[in-house]
Amino acid sequence: MLAVDGLNTYYGDSHVLRGVSLALPAGTALGLLGRNGMGKTTLIRSVLGFVRAASGTVHWRERDMSGQPPEKMARLGIGYVPEGRGIFPNLSVRENLLMAARAGVAGRSDWTFDRVMSTFPRLAERLGHGGQQLSGGEQQMLSIGRALMTNPELLILDEATEGLAPLIVAEIWRVIGEIRGTGISTLIVDRNYRSVLAHTDRAMVLEKGVVVLQGDSATLAADGETMGRLLGV
Repeated sequence: MLAVDGLNTYYGDSHVLRGVSLALPAGTALGLLGRNGMGKTTLIRSVLGFVRAASGTVHWRERDMSGQPPEKMARLGIGYVPEGRGIFPNLSVRENLLMAARAGVAGRSDWTFDRVMSTFPRLAERLGHGGQQLSGGEQQMLSIGRALMTNPELLILDEATEGLAPLIVAEIWRVIGEIRGTGISTLIVDRNYRSVLAHTDRAMVLEKGVVVLQGDSATLAADGETMGRLLGV
């Protein structure tokens, strides 16, 4: 579904991504791991067109989409839950969700407003609240729900549990598991590598913009010594 080959991305003179490649088959979940500042978010933003890579290619279903802007990438069927959530603070919960509602690229509308409400009952109780009135956990639920309202084929989650209370974190991972069970492909970035590996098929570790380890999630999870050394945990 998604194939990235040899991406090199710079911020000014800083060489952030150094020849990064990845492959994400349809219906699978890929974890992207690494300590802070190792290039995870830059990789996502380079793939989605928020940042222009200096070289390398991005293919979606064998179509070369390298250098395309974010709006074109979104139309391919990619849902994005950014770090920081990115909700509209002056819109209500209902408005945040409905403004994103559309059928998927194949015409599928599995994720309706009602389904998002049943997945996130807490949001159903706050439909008239503005985005700025929600707690951090509720904002994260809203960000995920809004992405699902686009009926994506691939859902990218960047630090979906960062800074949240343990009960909310558990709820977010439950929903991620439910999403994975529907067949939507997922690309997950999160600091809790154990949870990432438990909810993905494969994973890769970035260190200073280079892929230094990749493999089946179960195999990586069994090698706690290596994971601890690379991730500093």
